[in-house]
Amino acid sequence: MPHRTVLEAKRLGIFSCHIDAPLEEVARRIAEEDISGMVVVDQEGFLAGVITRIDLLRAYISVPNWRKEQVKTFMSSRVITVGSDATLLEVAKILLEHHVHRVVVVREEDGHQRPIAVIGDTDLVYNMMHS
Repeated sequence: MPHRTVLEAKRLGIFSCHIDAPLEEVARRIAEEDISGMVVVDQEGFLAGVITRIDLLRAYISVPNWRKEQVKTFMSSRVITVGSDATLLEVAKILLEHHVHRVVVVREEDGHQRPIAVIGDTDLVYNMMHS
C-alpha cells in the first residue's frame, strides 16, 4: 500500500455539486449516495470547496429556511489537496496531521485546481486490508 498512488487506489468516482446549488439538493444527494460530503466546483468546474454532512447540520440549526440556502454559504473553502502522484502513505500522514477524513486529488490547469478524485480514510483502510 505505501507506494500505491491515490489514483491507483481509488475505488469510487467523485461526487460534486455547484457552488450555487441549494442545500436541499445537496442534502438529498448526500443521503441517497450515503456519502459524507461532496466537492464543490465553480462555473468552470474548478475546485471551490467541500461541503459535508456537518456543514448541512450547521445550516439546519442556524437558518430556519436552510433548504434554500446556497452551498457557498456553508461550504468550507479551505480544502486539503494532493496531486495524482501522491502515495497512500503520504495521504495517510496528511489526514492524521490535519485531522481530516479526506483529501481532494486535483490536476493543475492554468493556475486553477480541477478535482479528479477524492481519497478518504475509508479508502485507505480498504487498501490496507487488500494489499
